[in-house]
Amino acid sequence: MTANALALARQQLLTPTGVEIHDLEQVLADVCGRQVDLADVYLEFTRSESWSLEDGIVKEGVHSIRQGAGVRAVSGEQTGFAYSDDLTVPALLEAARTARAITRQGQARDVRVVTRDHAPALYAALDPLLEIDAADKLALMRSLDARLRAADPCVREVMVSLSGQYSAMMVATSDGTLAADLRPLVRLNVTVIVERNGRRETASHGGGGRTGYLALFGDGRPEHIADEALRQALVSLEAVDAPAGEMTVVLGSGWPGILLHEAIGHGLEGDFNRKGTSAFAGRIGAEVASPLCTVVDDATLPLRRGSLNVDDEGVPGQRTVLIENGRLCGYMQDRHNAGLMQVPTTGNGRRQSYSHRPMPRMTNTYMLAGDSDPADIIKSVKRGLYAVSFGGGQVDITNGKFVFSAAEAYLIEDGKVTAPVKGATLIGNGPDVLTRVSMVGNDLALDNGIGTCGKDGQSVPVGVGQPTLKVDRLTVGGTRT
Repeated sequence: MTANALALARQQLLTPTGVEIHDLEQVLADVCGRQVDLADVYLEFTRSESWSLEDGIVKEGVHSIRQGAGVRAVSGEQTGFAYSDDLTVPALLEAARTARAITRQGQARDVRVVTRDHAPALYAALDPLLEIDAADKLALMRSLDARLRAADPCVREVMVSLSGQYSAMMVATSDGTLAADLRPLVRLNVTVIVERNGRRETASHGGGGRTGYLALFGDGRPEHIADEALRQALVSLEAVDAPAGEMTVVLGSGWPGILLHEAIGHGLEGDFNRKGTSAFAGRIGAEVASPLCTVVDDATLPLRRGSLNVDDEGVPGQRTVLIENGRLCGYMQDRHNAGLMQVPTTGNGRRQSYSHRPMPRMTNTYMLAGDSDPADIIKSVKRGLYAVSFGGGQVDITNGKFVFSAAEAYLIEDGKVTAPVKGATLIGNGPDVLTRVSMVGNDLALDNGIGTCGKDGQSVPVGVGQPTLKVDRLTVGGTRT
């Protein structure tokens, strides 16, 4: 956290309502009067916008402002939490009284918060909404619509969405931490519907990150996003029915890391393991994957969608090795679960907004690169499936079982990528799949900045990634054998 971030956060969060740092200390002292193990006050100001274009017409333009504070008191496994959209001292004290209601009686203690120095900022403290005029945003969306309609006569519909957000947060905690962050976030998404000979197909592509609109719009990136959506849609027009059965599957680099995120990542979050409901619970030090696999969660990547200068509990963003050379090293932790498990926090305490409690969440989760050439991985497969992109999926955290649909996939025949296929689903068990990884590519790639993760009704931006992977004997659901 830079001094500039703290100063700007104070200006936006505290100055308008007359709240001072000593008032936050008083709120914490009131909460800690019940001998809580952990307490914090989280303040937030978020300004956001979203635009959508369809049928060549801007159908929606929404602007919103969200501000408020959440007060938390933790006693053992119990948590008291209250929030208010009124950033005044009386409202904060009332929230503190509500939050502490479930905790034990005890003596009050003073709390003094101090600024903690953190590493240099991973992203600029800018407000994307103020960078360019609305007319320029709408002009870009219309230009992408026109570009796609002119590119191919098969195009029947184009949908473009654009969103931007600026969030200022400050958190004061009972251990004396005072931290702040200023977070930009932008995203562009393009969906194309194509039709040929009565057959319709749809594809989407997008990009974004913790930047402003000027960065997102530069270097021809919007045009690339639009062209890629069209390419995927046209490929789908040529697709044949996917085969079914157990076979070798090659997962492409980048966005296919969403399968790693869902099937593996959630099972490595601290709360599931503390409660014993994860397939990875109690397995620290055990071999849970092929020795070729090393998986990390890394909040320290500059400009990435899931990156954080500090998490929502004031802990600096960190790079956490979860699985190293096949062995389970640790879990992603927030303050609460780390305290109960008597391990260090890993900077993974995240919340959707001030009105939500923090919990262990992923940031940017990916597998490290290996030594294999992706071309050699394809050549090594006699018959199999090459999955380049994924759509939706379902995962059971308790046992790791998953079902994922492939949005773009191809047959591999005699070591060559051949026909595109449709209707392919991957069915398996996350921990089991990792043990079947027999080759790892040297082409690690992260996604384009579009990931959003849901858990317990909360959504937060995340990143995923991986190199090309060869998985032996994975069940593929399709329409032909």
